[in-house]
Amino acid sequence: MAGQRVVAAVAVALGVCLLQLPAASRGQLQVGFYNTSCPNAETLVRQAVTNAFANDSGIAAGLIRLHFHDCFVRNEFEDETLHVDVILLKVHGCDASVLLTSPNNTAERDAAPNNPSLRGFQVIDAAKAAVEQSCARTVSCADIVAFAARDSVNLTGGVSYQVPSGRRDGNVSVAQDALDNLPQPTFTAAQLVASFANKSLSAEEMVVLSGAHTVGRSFCSSFLARIWNNTTPIVDTGLSPGYAALLRALCPSNASATATTAIDVSTPATLDNNYYKLLPLNLGLFFSDNQLRVNATLGASASSFAANETLWKEKFVAAMVKMGSIEVLTGSQGEVRLNCSVVNNRSSSSAAGMATPYHYYSGSTVPVVDEAASS
Repeated sequence: MAGQRVVAAVAVALGVCLLQLPAASRGQLQVGFYNTSCPNAETLVRQAVTNAFANDSGIAAGLIRLHFHDCFVRNEFEDETLHVDVILLKVHGCDASVLLTSPNNTAERDAAPNNPSLRGFQVIDAAKAAVEQSCARTVSCADIVAFAARDSVNLTGGVSYQVPSGRRDGNVSVAQDALDNLPQPTFTAAQLVASFANKSLSAEEMVVLSGAHTVGRSFCSSFLARIWNNTTPIVDTGLSPGYAALLRALCPSNASATATTAIDVSTPATLDNNYYKLLPLNLGLFFSDNQLRVNATLGASASSFAANETLWKEKFVAAMVKMGSIEVLTGSQGEVRLNCSVVNNRSSSSAAGMATPYHYYSGSTVPVVDEAASS
């Protein structure tokens, strides 16, 4: 019964959220975008996510984070030396640019905030392969990432919601853009609020989305400075001494680059409001987590979510939908990638009816024409 109340409340909140989206987003992204062109698209993505989750429940947190890291990165590209009749898209958010690989390892996924911690790429590839087999050149990688995040929220939190779709895939991915745009675990309250405001997300929505830290794991390097000063044990402000001791046992000062620990020490595999309950106990893992406690305005929001899980889940799915509309490409913009990790070549784009025949790999300042396209 409680679960039904949560789902009902989420549906209402989602409807409100859709009404509050900018007019352009409401008109260009729509629930059921593939109902005619690929009616089983969302089912195929859900199957891929469910299969991966059965083998590794931690993949759900990775897919939620993958969507966040895709949407939050704004890519800018301009080269006035190019003499081609083509519009270069200068800014975009949820465009699957995080999935692109680079021949010289300078794509978003190669940046420190993403490498080696970002995961879920293989799940997106599996979902894309299934969708391509059913409906070739129809469903964007950006939409698959958004669907996969929604399905991960459902698997870990028992809440489902509708995802407006119709995103198109971008063709630029630069590591520096990830460094410039993604909020860091060392951010202060002011930096966190400013980072989210830059994406048209409110301070409360920042607190809401921070609740995703209730699932998943973190590399020790993200918080090592809170428990060690070189080889000297320390207890950072906002950390319980007992928690700091536990973290030092899990993450020694010489911890390997791949050492990890759960972010939520109590219910690390469940998307719930426990994250907010841990903050006043000085059990927030990151410096940025503690900022939600010590800042009066942010703390008030965190306290309300600690007291009411249904309220937090309502706001969380609404914020996920809003985040998923950040600077999207739609219509004839961008492309529908045939392989999520590489841009289409000219012949593929032409065959698929894409408007833009030139594409750019990370670090490139000239159009790249694949051999297959020029032969």
